[in-house]
Amino acid sequence: MGNMNTKQKIVFIGMFAIMIATITYYFFTNEQKEYETINESDIVYQENYEGEKDIIVHITGSIAEEGIVKLKEGDRIADAIEKAGGVTADANIKNVNLAYKLKDGQKIYIPSNIDDSENIAIVSSKGEGVISDNGKKGDKVNINEATQTELETLPGIGPSMAAKILEYREKNGEFNSIEDIKNVTGIGNSKYETIKDNICVD
Repeated sequence: MGNMNTKQKIVFIGMFAIMIATITYYFFTNEQKEYETINESDIVYQENYEGEKDIIVHITGSIAEEGIVKLKEGDRIADAIEKAGGVTADANIKNVNLAYKLKDGQKIYIPSNIDDSENIAIVSSKGEGVISDNGKKGDKVNINEATQTELETLPGIGPSMAAKILEYREKNGEFNSIEDIKNVTGIGNSKYETIKDNICVD
């Protein structure tokens, strides 16, 4: 630099400063992106982890170990049976809906070959309201669990209306009361009066 005049020195220093600034910006930007990506990943993981809720059910009947089992929200009867050590040799599960989605506080009974009952019984947390595996509560249709075919057994409910009930349930979640079925398009007071004695929600 001893042979440079003042103007050349200024140009050289300016170029050097620009180079340093460019390098600094490049490393800072990449480091910031990496930091943000890690943080976002951590948040997603935490939400998924914390979103899992435990439920407790009581399982009895023809299984290896009767008692209380802890499951995850959304688990099925098949999961409860597995947690209870599986079914016994005399179990009769041909009428058991193994895909039935369980709720906290329910009691499940797995029948044996000598049982008179044809259906599995699921008792609500209140200890009342027996629900069978076919979506019915006694002779009533559980509108929160019933299939298209089961809904069509209700008076005045055909395939189109049954599909609307299922669509409403899919979009809005379970019915809190039987009166809520009137929120389904096409079910007014008249149709509700016709079916109210044949439906239940739990």
